[in-house]
Amino acid sequence: MQPVDYTTLVAVCHELRSRWLPARCEQVIQRDRHTICMALRTLEQRGWLTISWHPQAARLHLGAAPPRQPDTFTFSQQLKHQLSGLALSRIDFLSDWERAIDLQFAQRPSDPAQWHLYVEVMGKYSNVLLTTAQQDVVTAAHQVSEQQSSLRPISTGDRYRHPPAIVGTLPQLDESLQSWQARVSLVPGKLWKMLLKAYSGLSSALAKQLVSAAGLATDASTDSLTAADWQRLYAQWQAWLQALETETFQPGWWQSGYTVLGIPPCEPAELQPLLETYYRDRLNQQAFAQLSHRLSQKLKALLSKLQQKAAGFRQRLAQSTEADRYRAQADLLMAHLQQWQPGMQTMTLADFETGEPTAIALNPEKNAVQNAQALYKKHQKLRRTRDAVMPLLTDVEAEISYLEQVESALMQVPTYESPEDLAALEEIRDELIQQGYLSDPYQSARKPEATPSFHRFQTPGGHELLIGRNNNQNDQLTFKLATDYDLWLHTQEIPGAHVLLRLNAGEVPSDQDLAYAASFAAYFSRARQSDQVPVVYTEPKHVYKPKGARPGMVIYKQERVLWGQPQQAKAVLEGEADRVLAAI
Repeated sequence: MQPVDYTTLVAVCHELRSRWLPARCEQVIQRDRHTICMALRTLEQRGWLTISWHPQAARLHLGAAPPRQPDTFTFSQQLKHQLSGLALSRIDFLSDWERAIDLQFAQRPSDPAQWHLYVEVMGKYSNVLLTTAQQDVVTAAHQVSEQQSSLRPISTGDRYRHPPAIVGTLPQLDESLQSWQARVSLVPGKLWKMLLKAYSGLSSALAKQLVSAAGLATDASTDSLTAADWQRLYAQWQAWLQALETETFQPGWWQSGYTVLGIPPCEPAELQPLLETYYRDRLNQQAFAQLSHRLSQKLKALLSKLQQKAAGFRQRLAQSTEADRYRAQADLLMAHLQQWQPGMQTMTLADFETGEPTAIALNPEKNAVQNAQALYKKHQKLRRTRDAVMPLLTDVEAEISYLEQVESALMQVPTYESPEDLAALEEIRDELIQQGYLSDPYQSARKPEATPSFHRFQTPGGHELLIGRNNNQNDQLTFKLATDYDLWLHTQEIPGAHVLLRLNAGEVPSDQDLAYAASFAAYFSRARQSDQVPVVYTEPKHVYKPKGARPGMVIYKQERVLWGQPQQAKAVLEGEADRVLAAI
């Protein structure tokens, strides 16, 4: 993930000063453990300032409004109490080349600052602190004890101390080409790494951008450059320092990250939305990967345990099938008591129904009646076992079916592509928490119910096709959104998503539309790798949720069956992805 460097911070602060000062602080909301959002209002506009001390994505920029959810963090409550209604009057750097910013708040824009909000963008040491005008720390995003850092402990009531001064040589606009080249080329190595070692104040992303802008390979070595190469690189170096001096920036997308210097090839973009989009997507990708791994491992462990349990129940049921044989042997023995002789270990008697000889094992220490009674007891015991195990096996199989349905929903979201993908995974996590399969470590209030982000497609005939991303969306699709005119589809006896083909009153779907819908139902199921998958469809009024059923589990009737072609749906999706990439 590309860190916010000094150059980016200068660009952000310049834009904030020119467009958002002075501004009144109306609200402070903490959206997660590392991010607060501050509502600012000027005479012309209102926006949300995002301030984050995330160890990999510490940043400061304008962003989207935070989601509406309970704010239970103490830090934001303290900021809200002290800063609400005050004017953000100044935004200053603590010193040149230092990624520490002082946001000053006063009763009026022209008054002296009453509060200082220090934003320190320093990787894993990032922090946000609120101090009084006398520099006393009132609250901090996270406090640092003396055991953690003897150099700079941070706690409420202490006097605020600036971060340690930058060690190393700082870039100078008036440095000559000869001096600059000698410093960078002192030790042979990769050019961008030598820039970082020779000077402080650069990030690895910026160093690579400067090398690329000079027309050099990113992995070029210092001892392979010609005099012309050094001249071009020095020109880019000077252009960068000039941009910092004049605060003239050209933000845009560059390779897999962003730039504020307009390094070609660069797709121009507005700075604040660019930073919002970049860090939102990267953080979502991280959260998505971690949550997906956690859920898949949990489901795999649960299913393995339940399948072993079901196998044990089936084995006991198989043993209980011997119950009828023991009763038949006991009946035979009681019918032929006169043939018993003391000390007999077996008796061979003709079966009542087939007439075939049946050998009956006997206990020589018991008489015929006692042996028959022992066989009757075995019969009763095995029959009781069967009666007790059958409902247990039914419950375990129902639980396996439910978890396979959840696993199928998880398989439909293999990679992160949009915020809706992360939201779908979070809904699966919340569902498993509600069902008791996962614990909620923070015991936090659940997010308010949002509008479901169904998969949406259009059939060849122009009808809308909706597909649930998880069990929660499946239930909403089937029991809240569906009308009497729609058609409901699902793979036959295979875990998968609920699919709804939207129709108007009196409309009848064509065979092509039905085949299209069936193929997507097959693709968004556990059988997506197959060539043909049976799919049932019926009217939503014929779909029911049994009492006490888990989310997404339904029964249906009056269904009809057709065959879905999941590979055809896959080809459609891949074609759409290719068109999107071509458009980009």
